[in-house]
Amino acid sequence: MAPLSVGSTAVKLTFAPDAHGHIVCSYRRGRERARHRTPTLRSWYQRGVSAPADYVPEPFTDEEIARLEPYVTNVDRPVFVLRNLPEVVKGAVFARYSRSGKSLRRLLLDEFLTDVASEAPTTRGRGPGANRGERLYERVFLEYGDDSVAQLGGVHVACEGASNILTKILEWGRLAAYLEQSTRYVPYTARPGGRWKYHVPSELNGSPLRDVYRAAMDLAFETYARWLPKMESFYRERFPSDGEPDRAYKASIRAKALDALRGLLPAATQSNVGIYATGQAYEAMLLRMRGADESEARSYAAMLLQELRKEIPAFMRRVDLPDRGEVWTRYLAECRQAARAEATKWVTEAPESADEVSLTDFEPDGETKVVAAALYAVSTLPDRQLLQTARRMGPEARAEVLRAYVGQRTNRRHKPGRAFERTRYRFDVLGDYGAFRDLQRHRMLTIEWQPLTPAHGFVMNEAVVDVGAGADWRRVMEASADAHDRLVAGGWPQVAPYAVAMAYRVRYYLDLNAREAMHLIELRSAPQGHAAYRRVAQAMHRLIRDEAGHVGIADAMTFVNHGSVDLERLEAERAADRRVAAAGETRTERGAD
Repeated sequence: MAPLSVGSTAVKLTFAPDAHGHIVCSYRRGRERARHRTPTLRSWYQRGVSAPADYVPEPFTDEEIARLEPYVTNVDRPVFVLRNLPEVVKGAVFARYSRSGKSLRRLLLDEFLTDVASEAPTTRGRGPGANRGERLYERVFLEYGDDSVAQLGGVHVACEGASNILTKILEWGRLAAYLEQSTRYVPYTARPGGRWKYHVPSELNGSPLRDVYRAAMDLAFETYARWLPKMESFYRERFPSDGEPDRAYKASIRAKALDALRGLLPAATQSNVGIYATGQAYEAMLLRMRGADESEARSYAAMLLQELRKEIPAFMRRVDLPDRGEVWTRYLAECRQAARAEATKWVTEAPESADEVSLTDFEPDGETKVVAAALYAVSTLPDRQLLQTARRMGPEARAEVLRAYVGQRTNRRHKPGRAFERTRYRFDVLGDYGAFRDLQRHRMLTIEWQPLTPAHGFVMNEAVVDVGAGADWRRVMEASADAHDRLVAGGWPQVAPYAVAMAYRVRYYLDLNAREAMHLIELRSAPQGHAAYRRVAQAMHRLIRDEAGHVGIADAMTFVNHGSVDLERLEAERAADRRVAAAGETRTERGAD
């Protein structure tokens, strides 16, 4: 392309391609010169991306491009990612974005990268525009109460050495991502510093009950560690390998043994939790934790606040303000204490016997409502009229609508649309604490649980009896219950749950819509799942079909597995090996072992 010049004698524009396939626009006004770079269509196709026909790239000078490139993934396309910026700047620039006619890259240049020479992006907790970002955040968030700004910056946090009681407190919030160390893959046989990995509540310091507590915990871990190799040998004999034992077989045997014995571990067992959340989610987490009954939770709240303030200080400003966060924390604690007092006054009878899973509430016409909702987005009728239409249909007609709406699902990740959110189910569950830990991680539902106590009895895997560990298992359960009861009698009810073994049952409810029920039931009934929560998921599916009578909804859950499995993890481990082999890696390289 030859250079093209246009314009008057006073202002002349020249267009010519550069070596990178961009059209460079140069202008001259008297002695003033400048160059702006705009991408050509060829530069889009070189990147394998088709340019939207109506997108007009914003022109930037070479100097502006040099300033922008460390902080955005491209300077010439409508979709890009922010990088190398403090979280407060990301949140603040998006806050300005919503109330400005400028593009985000122009906002960065004009208002946030002005200190680029003095504030390097690698400076701890700071970076270009951090001061302006914090000032903007303070004005929008503190003065105007626009909490949405706090949803725009996120941080990864590691919480290590947290008890299983604390992990449930950390993972309470819905709007965050959590990964927790698994008792299915990590054997609790190590003794860092010469002691087993369990939490000793600081409340017990100086109390003679501390020795009672530690003796029960030590017995649990010693029994667990002693029986683990015997349990692995037992399963190898019961499920011999077809040939030379491979990595998948060994991993499945290990997981089977760990599954069988994890009920010995107490709720005090320490774990590691990785969290990714926004500033708003962390603020809510800290407000709860600062007013928690357990000193462990309050201690971790203080550490979390200290570390988060190194990265997102502006987002954490309200947490301990006397007229903001402290009032909020006190409100939460007072409500909890008042409800507990009312329960003491009114709840006096002993619990009646109940099935492991009970369907306590549902809408008899819930399936009809789902049919009406399925028709809503593809029609012009109001909701009330569509509901009348669905009620006039016969069962087969409604089933036909549901089948069309759900479609041909070839993978359990293929979920129907939001019409399945039109009806709900409430399940009351009384199952072992180990299975509860896994189901509690589902956050697109409502879940609450009662204090962990030995009062509901414990479960024991048949293999524990078969291998000869039944008497030792009961000894651990008795010591656990004794420690719990003595802590309650000694005035420490808030720390007594730490002493309870995971084999003991806990009562909790799951309240969820049909769409989330499909996700939970299909996932947790999968063959590689733990037998305890597979049983809960299978029962939920049967109750939706048989007790609620929602046959169409139950039939849509085509990936529910009601079978029994010998080595739950075997096929999943082998499938993982096949994927890794196809990628040319090894499991060791990927950290799988």
